[in-house]
Amino acid sequence: MTALWRVGIVGCGEVTQIMHLPSLYQLNTQFEVTALCDVSEHVLQAVGDKWRVAKRFPDYRDLIAQADVDVVLVANPNAYHAEVVLAAIAANKHVLVEKPMCMTIPEADQIIAAVGQHPEVIVQVGTMRRYAPAFVLACQRIAELGTIRLARVHDVIGNNALFINTTSHVIRGTDVPTAVLERTKQRTDQRVIEAIGDVPPELRLAYSILLGLSTHDISAMRELLGFPKQVLYAAQRCGGLYLTAAFDYGDYVCHFETGIDNIPRFDAHLEVYGADRLLRVEYATPYVRNLPITLTVVEANGKGGMIERVEQPNWGDAFVAEWQAFYTNITEQRAPKTSPADFRQDLVLFRDMIALMRG
Repeated sequence: MTALWRVGIVGCGEVTQIMHLPSLYQLNTQFEVTALCDVSEHVLQAVGDKWRVAKRFPDYRDLIAQADVDVVLVANPNAYHAEVVLAAIAANKHVLVEKPMCMTIPEADQIIAAVGQHPEVIVQVGTMRRYAPAFVLACQRIAELGTIRLARVHDVIGNNALFINTTSHVIRGTDVPTAVLERTKQRTDQRVIEAIGDVPPELRLAYSILLGLSTHDISAMRELLGFPKQVLYAAQRCGGLYLTAAFDYGDYVCHFETGIDNIPRFDAHLEVYGADRLLRVEYATPYVRNLPITLTVVEANGKGGMIERVEQPNWGDAFVAEWQAFYTNITEQRAPKTSPADFRQDLVLFRDMIALMRG
């Protein structure tokens, strides 16, 4: 008989409304949403009514205490992720936490230690791009390149609102008290200072982008290529909105570039070059569900020409694939590949990148 895991969701904002709730509904033989939590009463009631979830709480601690919650999705503001994850672990609840898992290395170490004390609890970090079938296929094919000569991680996209406002209706929390918003801002600023010091505003924005958008890219880079020997170079421009870096892999260098503009398109891909073949994983915006994520292979044909092959292993959404992997991990007690210890490696690279940006 298939196990049905009961999910409590902390944070009912756009990522929960657009991606997680539809994914969980699609997987309704594996998951059932039994409780919601949000600081906005309007969002909490409206989302609860829309998805027919009866239990609704303004405080995450009350949600975690529910007997009919086996799994906690952590999707509230970044500065509170570690606090909620630790509380869920202490209550022996499995956790899927949206990236970033936390904002500082000490927070990551706390979570890793808590998992060690509760080995029956599965904590998976929500870097869903790594669960996309095209990316999984690329990881299997990387050995076919032979000696790698060059790699590139590119993620220059339009602002998320350009995709969301024309394709989704998101219930917004316009009723959140000013004091709560200010407290969240203060905590976020405090966590950034703890992570990288009291740096100028442009480096705070750069770190925010690394924690948000770039953890997808860097995390996937690490799975595909391994952990680099060092960060050779890192810089920010445009007030921290555009970031570049170079990672030393010994025999080759991986170039990294990211930025956010006002063009409504999503240009995100990883490329790895060998002597006779290259692999390219290309991502679409996650804010429109089920768009194709593809693997392109370009190779010499041995006759003076070339072959370009585009593979889309199946139709589906990376968030659904992520939840399916999480289901397997908690049902079979498997350690996720996107574990707390794995996410900590991103924080180490982010720290080193910011240090180089500081000069």
